[in-house]
Amino acid sequence: MMIMPAIVGTLELMAGTAVIALPLGILTGIYLAEYAKDNKLNRAIRGAIDTLNGTPSVVFGLFGLSFFVIYLGIGYSLIAGWATLSMMILPVIIRTTEESIRAVPNELREASRAMGATKWQTTYRVVFPAAIGGTITGAILSLGRATGETAPIMFTAAVAFHPSLAKSIMDPVMALPYHLYYLTAEVPGTTGNQYATATILLIIVLSMFVLASVVRSHYNKKIRW
Repeated sequence: MMIMPAIVGTLELMAGTAVIALPLGILTGIYLAEYAKDNKLNRAIRGAIDTLNGTPSVVFGLFGLSFFVIYLGIGYSLIAGWATLSMMILPVIIRTTEESIRAVPNELREASRAMGATKWQTTYRVVFPAAIGGTITGAILSLGRATGETAPIMFTAAVAFHPSLAKSIMDPVMALPYHLYYLTAEVPGTTGNQYATATILLIIVLSMFVLASVVRSHYNKKIRW
């Protein structure tokens, strides 16, 4: 069976998910850490984020099927997969960004404000650069998780066989996790293909985890409080 469309489809799903989830997650994490007041509403929002963070991926897949594919009429497509995967990893990105920013010492903020910087300038030029290591690490790890998930994409974006690459964001794609599931469950006598697919998927996910470790190590050496 052809595996190249599955590899490309997986990379397309990762790229689109990153474009949607990273800006939303990072900006939300900054807001919660630096601007949100300690009131019932914001505590409820944080509680909801933590709850979503522990929600099984199949729940996101079923929601994506019900809302994006059926209710909005998008159908099985790249954009439905992007939206569903983005919803799944947003809580992780938000919480890692918030915790990374909260870990920055207040002395840096006070020194910046004492020199005449506004709160936004302090956040943008002082606090966020100091927290960027943890933020990027969390983002990469969340994308690594999304790469290996089967349930969210099997309900929204992935098909068993699609010999050509997607021509638009409204087209479905092949993806390595679902391709592996399909080979294992539906196609007997494909042990070699199963191992090859699993190995490629494992290499991609491990590469992302190694990248996260390298980024973390780099910024830990660079940042000194």
